[in-house]
Amino acid sequence: MNSLSVIDIGADQNYGEVLSLQERMHAQRKCGEIPDTLLLLEHSPVYTLGRSAKTANLLMSDAELRAAGIDKFETRRGGDVTYHGPGQLVGYPIFNLTEKGFKVLEFVEGIETVLIRAAAGFGVEAGRDPRNRGVWVGDDKLAALGIMVSRQVTMHGFALNVNTNLSNYGGIVACGLRDAGITSLAHLLGKAVEMSAVKAVVAQAFRAVFDYR
Repeated sequence: MNSLSVIDIGADQNYGEVLSLQERMHAQRKCGEIPDTLLLLEHSPVYTLGRSAKTANLLMSDAELRAAGIDKFETRRGGDVTYHGPGQLVGYPIFNLTEKGFKVLEFVEGIETVLIRAAAGFGVEAGRDPRNRGVWVGDDKLAALGIMVSRQVTMHGFALNVNTNLSNYGGIVACGLRDAGITSLAHLLGKAVEMSAVKAVVAQAFRAVFDYR
């Protein structure tokens, strides 16, 4: 298959429910029942802890999380702790590495390239940082990455801050980095950015970087 299905499942998505959807689609992709798929969405507020997460990097108690209306979820993706919530574009590629001829690191670098191109589409010059995977503007992280690969098919993915409430990062040490900041397209541009436009630019960049016809 050399086709990509892009599915926008909307805003206010519960993390656990979307994880179950990913797992079902991951199984279907391994069996060749569906093409490579990119899920685009916004989560309801949640802190997720990756496989290498340190509990000390979550700064809020369970009671404080409940009071703030933020969920907590432990995952099998790579990386430390991060935040997902309204105004943030999350993308979950269900992607067969073997069929497209990619190694894991090449795939991760490809995702970074997608997001760097997408940011450029809105006039923001972003890049990489050797400290940590993702997309950066100076010392501030614009997008986080964390994937899992099983039988050469990926799941989990990326989170691009568009109009995100950045104060919600105050409850964590994002990605375990104490000397780095967090930013968003809206913060950098001084105005809100239309989410539908960001989704369109990201989908277009994904097709181009990964060579879908």
